[in-house]
Amino acid sequence: MGDFKYVSISQFLTEREGRYKPADSKINSLKRLDKIDFLGNIHLSDKPTKTDMIIVKPGDLVISGINVAKGAIAVYDGKEPITATIHYSSYIFDKNEIDISYFKRYLKSPVFIRELKNQVKGGIKTEIKPKHILPIVIAVPDISNQQKINTHFGSFENELMDLDSETEKQKQYLSLLRQSILQEAIEGKLTTGWRKKNPVRKDNPDYDAEALLEKIKQEKKKLIAEGKIKKEKPLAPIKPEEIPFDLPDGWLWCRLGEIADGFQYGSSTKSQEIGEVPVLRMGNIQSGRIDWSDMVFTSNKEEIAKHPLKKGDLLFNRTNSRELVGKTGLFDGLRDAIYAGYLVRFSMMSENNPEYANYVMNSKMHREWCNEFKIDALGQSNLNATKLRDFRFPFPPLAEQQAIAERVDKLLAMVDKLKKKVTERKVQAEELMQAVLREAFNGQ
Repeated sequence: MGDFKYVSISQFLTEREGRYKPADSKINSLKRLDKIDFLGNIHLSDKPTKTDMIIVKPGDLVISGINVAKGAIAVYDGKEPITATIHYSSYIFDKNEIDISYFKRYLKSPVFIRELKNQVKGGIKTEIKPKHILPIVIAVPDISNQQKINTHFGSFENELMDLDSETEKQKQYLSLLRQSILQEAIEGKLTTGWRKKNPVRKDNPDYDAEALLEKIKQEKKKLIAEGKIKKEKPLAPIKPEEIPFDLPDGWLWCRLGEIADGFQYGSSTKSQEIGEVPVLRMGNIQSGRIDWSDMVFTSNKEEIAKHPLKKGDLLFNRTNSRELVGKTGLFDGLRDAIYAGYLVRFSMMSENNPEYANYVMNSKMHREWCNEFKIDALGQSNLNATKLRDFRFPFPPLAEQQAIAERVDKLLAMVDKLKKKVTERKVQAEELMQAVLREAFNGQ
């Protein structure tokens, strides 16, 4: 696409100089640039700031010193000057030398990132200022060929946007599919065939939920008599209006507190210490699973002793946004000493299948139950252990719990595999885009 010439950015960009105090009479009547989003759109604000300011005039190129490599750059097309904090820089540019669309793409290219690393210790993690950008040497073709390159990239970017849109649709579909699988599981629809082969056997806990519930009640009485667990307040019978759907023969509705025990609160105040014992917090509970990538640690022996975890424990996110509160994760016991911070910990009685319970606690039905509770002034819900014990639970016999868990495990593994493919497809497209940018701005 023609010959490239190598020039420093300062040959076609000139910094608009001037720095002003927020109360300076020259700027206090001007609107302020609030942010530039990653699509290059400018957002204005009337909110005051205590940070020193610069002036941006119509037609200036404005660059975010923090998010420049993510696309936070724009040409200001307003009719009146505005102000921006010194975290931005403003430039007059030579239209005869540089096409701004071409330059914007350069600033998002791997070539620019590489040059920044040479210029600035810390690279793009450092706030980028004019003194970092202006000395960089860039390969620039003539204006005509810059525009041809823009046209080429415009077509490619449109395809990438279409792919992004399709990827998001597929992710939403897979999320709905996941919820559908869980809902059919807890309604007994996934094990219709299993029940035909394994009909109800009265008084057998493996094939009769009433017998299993009675076994749990007797087990609790025994543990209370032995002082191993505390006696709890009786739970109210489930009213007909509370029942969201009919259950198969051999199942029953019960309260979670009837079939679970060990409801305990973890602490949030002492889990930030430096130590060796990892702590599970609200952010670690993700769609029925535990995310181990972001942990804090403690050495507080008192807290560890109060809230120890064992295999099969369920961890309930008791307070957060309406979207996150109620999410539950299953502790698999494969980790060493660990305890739960600011989560409700509970466990199932009498060898009940914790995987099945975890699926119930992450189902659409449970989400709707959580949403029945009011939110506070901060937009958060708060579900304590008392409320949690009151949750109505679709309760199958023990053998069917196992059959459901095995069936759901296989189906969700298929969903995860599809989701991985969707994500990989997007990553590959983004990597291709970066490769094309690299070639375009290497001057080859």
